[in-house]
Amino acid sequence: MNAVVHSFPAAGVSLTELSPGTRLSLRLRAEGRGAAGAAFGLVLPARIGATAAGTLWRAVCLGPDEWQIDGAAGAVIPAMPAGVPHALVDISDREVTWRLEGPRVIELLSIGIARDVRRIAPGAGCRTAFDTVQVVLLREGETAFTLSCWRSFAPHVGELLEIGLRELASGV
Repeated sequence: MNAVVHSFPAAGVSLTELSPGTRLSLRLRAEGRGAAGAAFGLVLPARIGATAAGTLWRAVCLGPDEWQIDGAAGAVIPAMPAGVPHALVDISDREVTWRLEGPRVIELLSIGIARDVRRIAPGAGCRTAFDTVQVVLLREGETAFTLSCWRSFAPHVGELLEIGLRELASGV
């Protein structure tokens, strides 16, 4: 169940904290990418920032040997192929994820992200910093993003997002 954290219609952005799903961190060498991807029913992307989706899982490449793999809450984690050296860690409870959506979403994100968020193509993602906090940002569509950070930093990031929403709503 998703719960709207704050809604300021005049801000032009909605902010929704998403219910936790299954989130995995996968590290492996390039030669194991095909077999590992097949276990998840998708082709693990090779380019940093690229995403791929299968029926049950979605992966984003965060580094040359690192992927974040997301699935529904309680999803059964597939067995990795024998002989593929890897590290697969369930990080489902580590992070909080928000969905930010609306015509002014890029303005809202710019309060904490120094990079030009407009240059992230829909369907792509990256690891970046939001006011010095490491986050994973995925562009879900032209005016929709998800932003995830470690649970311990969530109050700080959430407060900054709320301040940004109030500023946008006030016309500042």
